[in-house]
Amino acid sequence: MSRILIIEDEQDLAGLVEYNLRAAGFETETASTGASGLAKARAHPPDLVLLDLMLPDVAGSEVLRMLKADTELRKASVIIVSAKGQESDRVQGLELGADDYVVKPFSVRELLLRVKAVLRRADAEDGPSAVLASGDISLDTTRHQVRVKGEEVLLTALEFRLLRTLLERSDRVQTREVLLSDVWGIQAEIHTRTVDTHIKRLREKLGPAGDIIETVRGVGYKLSPP
Repeated sequence: MSRILIIEDEQDLAGLVEYNLRAAGFETETASTGASGLAKARAHPPDLVLLDLMLPDVAGSEVLRMLKADTELRKASVIIVSAKGQESDRVQGLELGADDYVVKPFSVRELLLRVKAVLRRADAEDGPSAVLASGDISLDTTRHQVRVKGEEVLLTALEFRLLRTLLERSDRVQTREVLLSDVWGIQAEIHTRTVDTHIKRLREKLGPAGDIIETVRGVGYKLSPP
């Protein structure tokens, strides 16, 4: 049973979402502030967080940063649920590491479908053990661990998924639209700078070893084995 933490200050909405998630078989917990949400996440790490951006104390974007910076919580999937529906808001949320973005008002049925889709992707990553390697980089799919020259490199869940996708498709060009669909699970209806930002951060974390991720101008990216 997957555990879902709902960080939402609108009590009626939080109650509605919690009721439907429990009816669908999920274990749930709610928090009405960013601080209490982080405390509950640290006490009982969730599999997925539904996160509002406009909270009464800490901005949801800051809560997301804290979740992704915590070694115990960074593997948790995050879906932003917010009334801020501008393209720039959605892009920022995805660039910060959210797995999906749902704009209020929304259909509860659609939200449930999105929750299940994100959790399915996370489950798929916990499949049969495999170690993918190229150059100085090695990625252990079971341990969710990346090493460069034997030293562990801490990646967010999205960065891990992005690197894994590139390693699995080594020497094949991946368009930004394909990466948005396969890594983020969204259609390319928002600006593809999201992919570019994550590639830049991934290269920085991998150091010189990240040079094997090549930019194919006007198309996308590919991982070229040394």
